[in-house]
Amino acid sequence: MQEQLFDKLEKLYSEMVDIRRDLHMNPELSFQEVNTPKKVAAFLTNLGLEVKTGVGGRGVTGLLRGGKPGKTVALRADFDALPIQDEKDVEYKSKVPGVMHACGHDLHTAALLGVAKVLSEVRDELEGNIVFIHQFAEEVIPGGAKSMVEDGCLEGVDVIFGAHVSSMHPYGIIGIKEGYICACGDTFEIEIQGRGGHGATPHLTVDPVVTGSQLVMNLQQIVSRRVDPIKTAVITVGAFNSGSGLNVIPDKARIIGTVRTFDEEVRDLIEEQMGQVVESTCKGASAVSNFTYTRGYPAVWNHPEETKRMEKLATSLFGEDKVQHIEAMMGMEDFAYYVKEVPGTFLWVGAANPEINAIYPHHHPKFDVDERSMILIGKLFISAVFDYLSEHSRAKSGFIMQES
Repeated sequence: MQEQLFDKLEKLYSEMVDIRRDLHMNPELSFQEVNTPKKVAAFLTNLGLEVKTGVGGRGVTGLLRGGKPGKTVALRADFDALPIQDEKDVEYKSKVPGVMHACGHDLHTAALLGVAKVLSEVRDELEGNIVFIHQFAEEVIPGGAKSMVEDGCLEGVDVIFGAHVSSMHPYGIIGIKEGYICACGDTFEIEIQGRGGHGATPHLTVDPVVTGSQLVMNLQQIVSRRVDPIKTAVITVGAFNSGSGLNVIPDKARIIGTVRTFDEEVRDLIEEQMGQVVESTCKGASAVSNFTYTRGYPAVWNHPEETKRMEKLATSLFGEDKVQHIEAMMGMEDFAYYVKEVPGTFLWVGAANPEINAIYPHHHPKFDVDERSMILIGKLFISAVFDYLSEHSRAKSGFIMQES
């Protein structure tokens, strides 16, 4: 049956491309998605699924009930865009100034809709149920996953699978990793209140620029001298703003940045140590500080059993040479909230292709991908659904036979 479904998926390819390009031309920012969820909901409704809108805010879910009892599998895609000007020279270039799909979420959505359409045609044969989770606001903390989970999108779900297109890997490569695959992502803001004055009389001032510069350097010692070197952590200052005149010592300075790690104990340590360093550095310079630390997404943990399942399926589908064991990355992904609740795994699907100029990194103004990667994602999802549902159906049958 799977081969027949793969054929159906490939026949849907042009429709999936049309969906992807429509979304690409009409992107919507995180927490501002209005038309995109409407389009998704309409598509799922036409398939006869049980559709819920406004899940957690702007999310959409579609429940496909199989004709036979069994477990429930969830598949997830995201649909928000980024505040970036699209600089590609293509016919499907974004029509919205300053907004574009620069991470592949449009492709994720189109791929999952294609999977929903294919599987809905064989619902009577399914030994269980499928929940299609279309998530809003993956790009901006606090993200959409957390509120969708809190609103019940995983109720009754036994396992979840997710995939992300990758411009870091050639088209056809499947990136898999057991355990941590994406880091947690926190943010911080430091306000330094000094006492401004003339640049020629620094002794009469409390210079927030000098204090802030010392603070930036002191923060780097947390990772190098406080965190176990066996563990991974990053403290990055992304912006340091203060003053506007060449001969004026400003009154205030503002420093913002991000923290990335995998280990929750390290995460706690860094937050505590940053607070101490900020207070002591500013106090030593007679400045007043205000330190705000905001926790973002947890780290994504790929459950071993489901990761091995997906590796086996990917190898069977595409060949051993196409499956790569990748390193964990310091980027964050709110798929973490799903796998904190139910077993699951998150993988990367290569989509770089120099022949179509799909060579730019994620979040780049010229970002693009090989759209055939939608077929790869679709085949992986379909295979995962059948493999998981049939395995648990066999297990149940065996149990019943033993009992009888």
